[in-house]
Amino acid sequence: MNQEKKIPLIRLAKRDGVQPTTGWLIRIASIIVALLLGCLIIMITGANPFEAYATMVDGALGSEVFVRQTVKIAIPLLGCALAIAPCFKMRFWNIGAEGQITAGALAATFVARLLTGSVPSIVLLIMMALAAIIGGGIWGLIPGFFKAKWNTNETLFTLMMNYIIIGVVAWLQIGPWQARQGRMAQFHSDAILPKVAGVHCGWIVVLILVVIIYFYMNHTKQGYEISVIGDSLNTARYAGMNVGYIMMRTMFLSGAICGLVGFLVASGANGTLSSNIANGVGFTSITVAWLSQLNAFVMIVISFMLAILTKGADTLQTSMNVPVSISNIIIGLLLFCMLGCEFFINFRMIFRSKHHEKEVGKNG
Repeated sequence: MNQEKKIPLIRLAKRDGVQPTTGWLIRIASIIVALLLGCLIIMITGANPFEAYATMVDGALGSEVFVRQTVKIAIPLLGCALAIAPCFKMRFWNIGAEGQITAGALAATFVARLLTGSVPSIVLLIMMALAAIIGGGIWGLIPGFFKAKWNTNETLFTLMMNYIIIGVVAWLQIGPWQARQGRMAQFHSDAILPKVAGVHCGWIVVLILVVIIYFYMNHTKQGYEISVIGDSLNTARYAGMNVGYIMMRTMFLSGAICGLVGFLVASGANGTLSSNIANGVGFTSITVAWLSQLNAFVMIVISFMLAILTKGADTLQTSMNVPVSISNIIIGLLLFCMLGCEFFINFRMIFRSKHHEKEVGKNG
């Protein structure tokens, strides 16, 4: 019995490899598509899209003050992307960076409240940073332990832990640590990070972290173990690696860096603790990590680009009376197109031709 095998109209095929030039052309094309779509959205509001884009760039880079504010936005994005990169390389989906940032900021605030006035400023800042590292590291270690011990779903586990620690801070904010009207008191000047070039010194810290994480992931035994686990758990076990321990170690490292970011935001940018101190950075940094292909140095460019968009969107709202929702839509379109382009880099679409060959088989 002859049977015709139907060929679908569109098929997906994995690309064997894409030339770097082709890959970057696809990425540039995705940005152009996003900007064109953004033009349509802006035109709906009655504004001039070219003027709007110029306003966004000027609002982010048009003056020394604006540049400093843009850098301040980029600092936690870059730090958090560096934090989750080892986990993602290991295919451990850490979606709990928001909570780990909050846990680190909470630990740093506790030390600030406890020791301000008792020790010199430099000692206080170091102890706050260490407390933040430990606090964030422990908050990251918990889901790592459960994953290693009972193979729990790390995506849900880390996500749910965000709400726990944010709820704790919210309770402190309106309860024991409340200073006035649901707000905590500002840090004493001894607990505030010093500024370098007009921005708190956190930008130096995250640039140092870029070098450390790049070296750690590419030139150390621990980084090699992470890569092997990410490629194949069975291969890692066959090679004699303690997979559970490596998972817990990597999650502690990730949480520790997130905790340090929480300290930088609390002590450097905000000067206090609040329940929304992460402000979505933990989720946006996932985009930074993926767009950079987990390359620490590329993360600098992606983080700064997103900071420009964020700061520029705020200016767009105030200068041209464009609703903030429109600004968010434009940013969302750009991120969607930039992430979507990776699909076309890794896969190609095959359309069925009108004169395709028929595959005929026989059933016995």
